[in-house]
Amino acid sequence: MRFKFTATALPRSMTWRLGLVLAGWLILISALHWRLNIVREDRPVVQMGYMPVITNLASPLLDYASRKGNGIRFSAVKFASFAEMAEALRHDQIHAAFMIAPLSIVLHQQGEDVKIVYIGNRHESTLVVRKDRGIADTGDLAEKTIAVPMRYSGHYLSMLQIMEAPALTGRINLVEMNPPDMAAALSEGSLDGYFVGEPFAALSVRNGNGKVLHYVEEIWNEFICNLVLVKSAFIESNPEAVQALVEGAARSGLWAEANLGEAARIASQYWNQPLDLVTYALTHPSDRILFNRFVPKSTEIQHIADLMTRHRMIPSSRIDGLVEDRFARRANLQGITDLPSILGHHSTLVSDSRSTR
Repeated sequence: MRFKFTATALPRSMTWRLGLVLAGWLILISALHWRLNIVREDRPVVQMGYMPVITNLASPLLDYASRKGNGIRFSAVKFASFAEMAEALRHDQIHAAFMIAPLSIVLHQQGEDVKIVYIGNRHESTLVVRKDRGIADTGDLAEKTIAVPMRYSGHYLSMLQIMEAPALTGRINLVEMNPPDMAAALSEGSLDGYFVGEPFAALSVRNGNGKVLHYVEEIWNEFICNLVLVKSAFIESNPEAVQALVEGAARSGLWAEANLGEAARIASQYWNQPLDLVTYALTHPSDRILFNRFVPKSTEIQHIADLMTRHRMIPSSRIDGLVEDRFARRANLQGITDLPSILGHHSTLVSDSRSTR
């Protein structure tokens, strides 16, 4: 389902009732999702919410690597939308969320005591357009319909920056759409293009309906798509588990960079995507994806918040206390050999602190 960002105002009473219904629905769906995906083991378990995109490659790799052993079990819980994932984190149904970056700022400003502890793989998003629409550059996007994952996404912010060109101001129709639905919508002709994390863009390129207009790094260098968000309470009660999560995620990126074929094989199983598609997304263009820029920086998150404020998406650019970089800075990146080694010494760590379930 697609939503335009502008809509006719509803009566206040109706808006209030619809808001309650939507909130209740999200809570119900998140709870059912958690019950169906929860891993129950007699060892520490960290539930990780994620969407099936390359920026979040660490999630399936950590799950796969920790299936056996006595250490922390990292359980990857796949979501269909970031809104659903945000509600799951808000209601403690997951411990960590591989969250789209601007939404983490929204949650923080809504009063959620959350921390950014890790930045996902960078330069993995792509703007694709239909081949038959005569779009050769961004200037040709006037009066076209382009989908983004959600309003609170770096893709939306990137499109707003493109629309700052005088000839494009207010002339691109931006719509929200869940990434798994984008390729089909482009094929049907209801979209002229979409901007999303891979492998969803590669799907349209591979099936012949779309072409690459721009890679995200051509628009926004060192673009942050997703990051890992955890609650402060979880950090306080389980700092060892948070360190293991962040360190394992960082190590998984370096392992994946050296083992793209095997990383693609594992990810394709979790994402229910063809192996050749995931392999293509990881390798085209070669050396595109940045696997080693995982330490969160307040300056980068502040830049995102400033853009959101400038475009009146949030009331202020305040991010005080949102970034917690100590776990990423302490990550031990030595001794990465095979996939199990991404867990480091945590592969044999047994803790008295079990899952918070």
